[in-house]
Amino acid sequence: MEDKRPLDGVKVLDFSATVLGPTVTRYLADHGATVVKVESITHPETTRTATPYAARQQGINRSGYFATHNAGKLGLSLDMSRPRAIEVAKRLVGWADIVIETFTPGVMEKWGLSYQDLRKIKPDIIMASSSLEGQTGPYASHRGYGMISASMTGWFDLTGWPDGEPVGPYSAYSDFIGWNYLLISILVALDYRDRTGKGQYIDQSHIESGIHFLSTALLDYNVNGRVAIRMANREPCAVPHGAYRCCGHDRWCVIAVTSDEEWQFFGRVVGNPNWTRDPRFATFTGRKENEDELDKLVEGWTINHAAEEVMALM
Repeated sequence: MEDKRPLDGVKVLDFSATVLGPTVTRYLADHGATVVKVESITHPETTRTATPYAARQQGINRSGYFATHNAGKLGLSLDMSRPRAIEVAKRLVGWADIVIETFTPGVMEKWGLSYQDLRKIKPDIIMASSSLEGQTGPYASHRGYGMISASMTGWFDLTGWPDGEPVGPYSAYSDFIGWNYLLISILVALDYRDRTGKGQYIDQSHIESGIHFLSTALLDYNVNGRVAIRMANREPCAVPHGAYRCCGHDRWCVIAVTSDEEWQFFGRVVGNPNWTRDPRFATFTGRKENEDELDKLVEGWTINHAAEEVMALM
C-alpha cells in the first residue's frame, strides 16, 4: 500500500507564476496535495520560455526550468477575460482548500475572486497573495518580478566589486527566499483551520520577505552604525575566502578558511611555505587586516596547480 503523505486530501487552486508561488505549490504537491495550476494559452506561464529545453528544442512544454517548479500538478487553461472562465474558476474555489495567486494587487478583485468573494463561496478558504509590495500601502500597485524586489531590498547594492557598479545576485533572488515564508504561512493556516474551522488571508510582500535575509546587515547598522558594502568574493567570517586562478586558461578554484585550526591545515596542504608561518597571518584578525596580500600569496600557489588538483588536495 502506498505510504500516506502529510497533505493527502488537501486541494490547491494555483494562479501563481514564475518561481515563488510555483515553488510553494510544488512542495505542497510533493507532500500529497492535489494542485490545479491555472494558466492562459494567450499568456502562458513565463518560465515555459526559459532554458534548458528538452533536446535543446524550444517549446511550450519543453522547459526544464518550468518543470522543476511545476512537477506533480494538474494543468488547466482559462481565459479569465471571459465570464464562463470566471464561472469555472469559482467552481474550483468551492472545491479548493487553498487559493494562491501572484498577480498585481487588484487583478483577482477585478475577476470577482478577492478573499471576500472567495469566502462567500467557501467560508473556510485559505487564500495567499504574493506581490512586490503587498496588497495595501502607497506602493501596492507597483508591478515587478523578483529581480526588482531583490534590487529594492538592497541585495543588488551588496553584490559586486567594491570599486564597481552593483551586480546583483543570480536570478530573481527574492523569489528563492520568499517561497519559504509563504509555504510556512500556508501550513500554519492549514493547522489553524483544522483547529478552529476558520480560513485565513495571507498577504505577502516580496520586499519584506527579502529584507529578513539582510537582518545581520541591518542589525550591524542599527547597533554599530556600520553600513554594509560590496565585498566581491570576500566573507566577514572567513579568510582567505575567494576564487583563485589556477593553471590553464580561465581555470579557477574557490577556497574558504573559517578558523585558525583550518588555517593550520591549509598551510600543510600547500606545503608550509614561509608565508603561511608569517605572524601577521597567525590569527583570524591578522589575516583579515592583511587580506589583500594574503589573497595574492594564495593565488601565487594556486596558479601553479590545476583546479582539480587543488580540489583533491583540499
